[in-house]
Amino acid sequence: MNYKNTIRSILNFLHLDLTKNLEYDRLTKVIMKQNIVSDANCIDIGCHKGEILEILIKQSPKGLHFAFEPIPPMFNELKKKFSKHKNTTIFPYALSDTEGQSTFHFVKNAPAYSGIKKRKYEINNPEIEKIDVQLKKLDDVIPAEIKINLVKIDVEGAEYGVLKGGVEMLKRNQPFIVFECGKGASEFYDKSPKDLYQLIHEEIGLNISTLKSFLNKENPLSETAFVNCFETNKEYYFIAHR
Repeated sequence: MNYKNTIRSILNFLHLDLTKNLEYDRLTKVIMKQNIVSDANCIDIGCHKGEILEILIKQSPKGLHFAFEPIPPMFNELKKKFSKHKNTTIFPYALSDTEGQSTFHFVKNAPAYSGIKKRKYEINNPEIEKIDVQLKKLDDVIPAEIKINLVKIDVEGAEYGVLKGGVEMLKRNQPFIVFECGKGASEFYDKSPKDLYQLIHEEIGLNISTLKSFLNKENPLSETAFVNCFETNKEYYFIAHR
């Protein structure tokens, strides 16, 4: 474990949320620990370095796990890191509601900001390399007979396409979906927060809550409240649930 991860783990343990991202990181881990059983099947979309995937495997050692990471060096590292886990499959695809090839903006000095489309970058002088990635639909990758219990999505604005491409699987399984959505990324994909809310709530059939309100067992967000979260950037991590 490197220095940054050690500090993050200590802050998580002490519930010291010095930044919004640290709070979301901690709450996501709490949700997974409370809602994933030992044989749950999970999907990690935008796997990055595999921090969440590690927790999913530990929490559900008897389940099947699927991870998606289209950036070649990160995909290769994930393949090495998780090679001993026979219940885990890593895919090099970017997920969308269409299939084919796409240009992908790899931010070399801040990989977490990488995505299919350019977005606002919270760093100076982003070093962007355009790479070609293969697009797949989640419905076409995950076998229909596998029951999916949890999906985590962190795709820097492309969440609508990811969900739309997996809508049949999501309607069939009604899993927990932990996802990021916020200004600075999501508006570059030509879909509004209202579009996303209606896809999740009306088509897939799930409610949407903030992570904190879900853990506190509060009422889910209305469409107006979700749109307000987006417009104000008050919250940008959510959970879709039954």
